[in-house]
Amino acid sequence: MHNWDDFRYFHAVAIHGSFSAAAASLGVNHSTVSRRIQVLEERHGVRLFERTQHGYSLTEPGSTILELIEKMEAHSQKASRVLLGQDARLEGQLNLTMPHDLFSACMAKPVAAFCEQYPGIRLHLMLRHGLKNLANREADMAIRLSRNPPDYLIGKRISRLQHGIYQSSTLQTGESTPIICWGNEDDIPPWAMEHCHNPRIVLRVDDLSGMYHAVKAGLGQARMPCFYPDQLADQTVKRLDVEIPLSDWGVWLLSHADLRETARVKRCKEFLSEELTKMTPLFQGIQSQ
Repeated sequence: MHNWDDFRYFHAVAIHGSFSAAAASLGVNHSTVSRRIQVLEERHGVRLFERTQHGYSLTEPGSTILELIEKMEAHSQKASRVLLGQDARLEGQLNLTMPHDLFSACMAKPVAAFCEQYPGIRLHLMLRHGLKNLANREADMAIRLSRNPPDYLIGKRISRLQHGIYQSSTLQTGESTPIICWGNEDDIPPWAMEHCHNPRIVLRVDDLSGMYHAVKAGLGQARMPCFYPDQLADQTVKRLDVEIPLSDWGVWLLSHADLRETARVKRCKEFLSEELTKMTPLFQGIQSQ
């Protein structure tokens, strides 16, 4: 008989490319993953992985069964969503993901209020970088900052986002303007070319909180979504009086279509929608105009 759990270990190594990364994703140790893969290969008399300098790559038999296992995984996730979609209880675990900057600046108190009002719902909050895959049940609900979310998700855009250029009151620009931009921006961004005198990049960051604190420290000017600095309301961090068009990015409240009738998902969406809607002036930068 096959132990189908062995294929779960195989899938993790195939996706992550190493035993250690697979072990971390599964919450087990490295030796457990190695042993399960060895048992699977010996049982079927075939090698599934080849060791390379970059990790583990699939052999031809490994590639063949990976396609089958991913189909099985998709059907398993679909079955799980269908069952959860019929759950009429206001209790049980609810996995919610959102950007950690949005949570820390705006959503900590609403989330606390929801937990207090619905103690039977065990909220699991996921705030790490990177989008959670709602189709694979990595999360049940999401608050996302996005242009266009995937079609398989249902929900609504609460508000479009307004950006502004911010600097510390202590910043001295001199002959050129120091700017802080995102890590994937190799060149001077358009906003700096338009609004800054002789701009020069002094720092690149991959995190909104990090960008804000660099601005607060007087390192340079940065273009940020207004909700974060405006909510923190530090009088030493000022929004410049320049006109920036409203962004096509927005604040979206989303869940998978299969969970539209799940009671705890519906109630949490209603609750968070009300709280986020109250913050529309903040998302649209009205507070710092």
